[in-house]
Amino acid sequence: MTATTPTPVATADPLILYGEAFGSRLMLGTARYPSPAVLEQAVHRARPCMLTASLRRQGALGADASQGFWALLQRLAVPVLPNTAGCHSVQEAVTTAEMAREVFGTDWIKLELIGDDYTLQPDTLQLPVAADLLIKRGFKVLPYCTDDLVLCQRLLDVGCQAVMPWAAPIGTGLGPVNPHALRTLRERLPETPLIVDAGLGLPSHACQVLEWGLDAVLLNTAVALAQDPVAMAGAFADAVAAGRAAYRAGAIAPQTTAQPSTPVLGTPFWHQA
Repeated sequence: MTATTPTPVATADPLILYGEAFGSRLMLGTARYPSPAVLEQAVHRARPCMLTASLRRQGALGADASQGFWALLQRLAVPVLPNTAGCHSVQEAVTTAEMAREVFGTDWIKLELIGDDYTLQPDTLQLPVAADLLIKRGFKVLPYCTDDLVLCQRLLDVGCQAVMPWAAPIGTGLGPVNPHALRTLRERLPETPLIVDAGLGLPSHACQVLEWGLDAVLLNTAVALAQDPVAMAGAFADAVAAGRAAYRAGAIAPQTTAQPSTPVLGTPFWHQA
């Protein structure tokens, strides 16, 4: 299969990843939808910049289902971001990435290297090692990681041009459980694309992290398992756009005291208690 490759987009505020421009700041997963038809409708409604796909999951579907999935991806004509979901070792992740490159026809890879099966937390010690190997093999690596600043810096040191910190453990829908950590990442890594991956459950969560200045979000469970995945995909797309617009507009600083919205200077009467 040859996947659709990213092409330049006409937008005043593109998302730039590895020198490629994307018109959307929403990435969408392809797992756990009620049916391929629902997935297709959700993609049309969300208009994501990339679709993630797991080589292992699709291989487990069987030949007929896998062929149908490949055909759907080609019909959607959205750039594919293969991932190394389910990998627990560096060699396993590298081998899966190489296979995904051959199958999907793309150098893009979402690097997942799981260190704990309960929380699905990334292996923070081995993740930079795997990223280093993949970058040296010509991959454009988007590593799924925690919100730890030092880990993100190590990933940048080995050549990653973007990182994907979680908001909360995968599939929990808790939203950003550590806002301070995410905002610190934005402050300390001002030029690095930060894509919030995992743990977002509501459109308001996506809007919030975009308001903080993070660059994009990746969603799967919150859309795929919603009662109406298509409507939820649209809600998230609208929220991402609103959050980014609010960030660019410049929000007022919070204050602990009330401030009148209407100036009192020059009013004819002033009541003094």
